[in-house]
Amino acid sequence: MSGEDQHGDDQYEVVIVKYGTRSTVKSDVFLNHHIYAEPDLPQDMDYFFWVVRNRARTVVVDTGFSAAGGAARNRTSLVDPVEALGLLGLPAEQVETVLVTHAHYDHIGNLDRLPAAHIVLSAAEYAFWTSPMHTRAQFHHSIEDVELSALVAAERIGRVTQFFDRYPVAPGIELIEVGGHTPGQSVVLVQTVDGPVLLASDAIHFYEEYTDDKPFAHVANLVDMYAGFDRIRALMDSGQARHLVSGHDPETLGRFRPLDGPLAGLAATIGSRM
Repeated sequence: MSGEDQHGDDQYEVVIVKYGTRSTVKSDVFLNHHIYAEPDLPQDMDYFFWVVRNRARTVVVDTGFSAAGGAARNRTSLVDPVEALGLLGLPAEQVETVLVTHAHYDHIGNLDRLPAAHIVLSAAEYAFWTSPMHTRAQFHHSIEDVELSALVAAERIGRVTQFFDRYPVAPGIELIEVGGHTPGQSVVLVQTVDGPVLLASDAIHFYEEYTDDKPFAHVANLVDMYAGFDRIRALMDSGQARHLVSGHDPETLGRFRPLDGPLAGLAATIGSRM
């Protein structure tokens, strides 16, 4: 791994990996965009997963979209997420822990390719996507049935931990359920030598959501989404989080230190001292 842990096993390097992209317009990504009386400008959307690592452990946060899931939606793949893990020195069979922020196609697309991983996600998230409601068109378009089946199969053999509200994954890593985008949408708070990092995932797709209070187009509960914005602001304002990492904003990589090596141009890092 890059970066040497000088502070025990409760501080980490966070690696942000951009594995896909698409081009669209603002009205496609912001809920009821017309109410803002703003021009419908072009909007790029990047796709990320995250790796949290130190000398003691490595945790993967989400697993990106699968080749089939991306192709079905005309997404551009830049690197296969599992191959990217290998380029980071983490072969698929050695992935021990995956945190699932929510169960959309672009966040659980490769779980079946990580056969030894223990999976952690919100109980509300699991309950929703295994309920009849998930088959309704406004929800079902965001998932792949075969990927949900892989998650259910993992749960049946004891490879899934479900949590309520907050879950201490390991010293210095905490999952926090905020809801909104999906019933159990979660964020990840990580301690680093550069200060606490909040991996917002799709609680904050774009920084514009956060700064301008503009919800994303696809939302399970709008009140919870707004409340999630407020909860994240409180974490940032109080200093409990210092660095905010969005789930899809093309500006994300440019806000942090580029990662050299085979993923140069597709990855950035927080907390590394190398």
